[in-house]
Amino acid sequence: MVGTALEGRGGVAAVVSVLRRQGLFEREGVRYLATHGEGGRGAKALDALAGLWRTARQCLLAPPAVVHVHAASHASFLRKSIVLLIARRTGCKTVFHLHGGGFRRFALEESGAPMRRWIRHTLEKSSVVIALSDSWAQFVQGFAPRARVTVVPNSVPLPVLAAPGADAAAEIAGRILFLGRIEAAKGVFDLLAAAAQLAPAFPALHMVFAGDGDVAALRRQAAGLGIADRVECPGWLDAAGRDAELARASIFCLPSHAEGLPMSMLEAMAARKAVLATRVGGIPEALHDGDNGLLVAAGEPTALAAALARLLGDDALRARLAGRARASIEQHYSTEVVCGQLSAIYRELAGTEQ
Repeated sequence: MVGTALEGRGGVAAVVSVLRRQGLFEREGVRYLATHGEGGRGAKALDALAGLWRTARQCLLAPPAVVHVHAASHASFLRKSIVLLIARRTGCKTVFHLHGGGFRRFALEESGAPMRRWIRHTLEKSSVVIALSDSWAQFVQGFAPRARVTVVPNSVPLPVLAAPGADAAAEIAGRILFLGRIEAAKGVFDLLAAAAQLAPAFPALHMVFAGDGDVAALRRQAAGLGIADRVECPGWLDAAGRDAELARASIFCLPSHAEGLPMSMLEAMAARKAVLATRVGGIPEALHDGDNGLLVAAGEPTALAAALARLLGDDALRARLAGRARASIEQHYSTEVVCGQLSAIYRELAGTEQ
């Protein structure tokens, strides 16, 4: 398996760390190689070269049955496409695992004709392409018609929770949590605009933007809207910090403009939180409006404000959505379910199905 360094930040590292903790690596004999790490441009280039060398050496000296890469757009795709080329040339079966909400734009708008052909070639030559949702699978199938595409959602561990209602004691009324990169594409400025509309009617409203990115721009925007005292930016959080913030939040909000199937949203659902998100990527396939969460259109602060007002003003609604969110994770997105799907793919490709 090839991806980003597991001690790094971001969705792919979170996804793979969950699979490793669940025992997939030991059960299926997975060796993990990183081609990307945190740091400056020079450090990242060295990590990429070292990762490619280790992967090529492994494929040449002791070819694995399956090479499974986790890829997104731009440099991530280029690195992984080279890994897959090496793997194919040495007789390995290959799995291209697509992450990141920006891949559609990367493939259709940001890439010239030669790159589009290479993207299509890489997808179609992979033994299996894993998409995170049905909508992403449909896109891949339309873009690369000869690709073999299957859907395997992201998974999250199920934290042990108090009995329904008992965990409400830890929640802070009016506290809204965002987890992710602080940038416009994640809708953080839409959330600020929505909060500014709600602030006069909800004196307890307080927002936590946890993540790295353009924090200075976020603080400037909050000051300009007159809600600087309602905004908290703790930076990137480790697992313990994330869990602590989820426990304190009464609402989790992810107003992204593009997504695959965001781990942060699944983690909030697993933590039995009322979730508000946008209708982008694979989100609507996991979060059903009015059932286990609320959905609004991306880039519309007024609609976001109206949905937040519903949640802030209705304790029973929040509790019902939170309970249904947890049940959805248990049924469809638990680590046991997803690891079983991956094991079946590996064993089929390796010819060891039982």
